[in-house]
Amino acid sequence: MLLEKDQDIAGLLTATRRIALVGASAKPERASNRIFKFLLEQGYDVVPVNPGLAGQQLHGETVVESLSLVTGEIDMVDIFRNSAAAGDVVDEAIAVGAKSVWMQLGVINQAAARRAIEAGLKVVMDRCPKIDIPRLGLLK
Repeated sequence: MLLEKDQDIAGLLTATRRIALVGASAKPERASNRIFKFLLEQGYDVVPVNPGLAGQQLHGETVVESLSLVTGEIDMVDIFRNSAAAGDVVDEAIAVGAKSVWMQLGVINQAAARRAIEAGLKVVMDRCPKIDIPRLGLLK
């Protein structure tokens, strides 16, 4: 299901506990770094995913190489990759049994979204939780 209505997005953000953030960056000026920190501050369990940083610590969390190496259940895969690369991440999210995928602002991949929906995942596209959480009154 493609989530576009505020109530559906709020429901997803409320139900989500564990997020795998693909494309996590060690650079503080990068959106993926700032949003990773924000999500941790909001009480989410966030696992950073980046093959180039695997084994390093970001905001106190150990970076893993790929979604397949995330232990435990994944409620949401937050994608910080370009639109073309998002397709492979969505396929990996489906393979590991994630419940939803969230494609960040500017990340639009209709074919990947369709595959995720067909596999039973909830999909958010071209949005940012750091914008939506406060806008929807979900700040902690």
